[in-house]
Amino acid sequence: MYKRVLLKLSGEALKGETEFGIDPNTVLAYASQIRDVVEQGIEVSVVVGGGNIWRGKTAESLGMDRSTADYMGMLATMMNGLAVKDALESIGTQTRVMTALEMDKVAEPYIRGRALRHLDKGRVVIFVGGTGSPYFSTDTAAALRAAELNVDAILMAKNGTDGVYDSDPRTNKDAKKFDALTNQELIEKGLQVMDLTAATMCAENQIPIIVFNLNENGNILKVAKGEKIGTTITN
Repeated sequence: MYKRVLLKLSGEALKGETEFGIDPNTVLAYASQIRDVVEQGIEVSVVVGGGNIWRGKTAESLGMDRSTADYMGMLATMMNGLAVKDALESIGTQTRVMTALEMDKVAEPYIRGRALRHLDKGRVVIFVGGTGSPYFSTDTAAALRAAELNVDAILMAKNGTDGVYDSDPRTNKDAKKFDALTNQELIEKGLQVMDLTAATMCAENQIPIIVFNLNENGNILKVAKGEKIGTTITN
């Protein structure tokens, strides 16, 4: 069982069966799984994406400036983070939202020592606003926060995919699933688990990554307890 984990939640996962936006029932289901992990005495932090609200491809098709588009994405992560916080607190789990962008009316500024203090007290800490700088993904934000907080593993929750494959299993029925990979193999094979910056940061800081299917109920707890599901990526 891990002592401290960071859960990477994609924005896409929060829309549930809807076309876009936030599905409250889906968010509540994920919050219940996170609560189960906390009740095991495991410290949990969360990094959320924003793809259910704003996609970089949309910005690109509009000819938008990259920095502007990225800041809009950071604001989308704030909306998602607040939704997850509300769901967690509605089921009795103490939560704090910390932002890399200044927005003191809705979230605390990210301060490493304060984040560690919240985790020590058993609170779930949700990180929003990415890294606070454009040109970096929320995957990179997850790797950065994981390194800063000395987490035992990054739980890379995927929407409907149960691990890492050598090709897209949705289009190739012969796609091969990996039970384990090294960071070097991940980078050399060009597998689309996370961006190169994030993967390199995890390799340099020796942070294990477990890629698993978020949509099977109880999987977050299983991974946090060290059960062998999905794909494990280590040095």
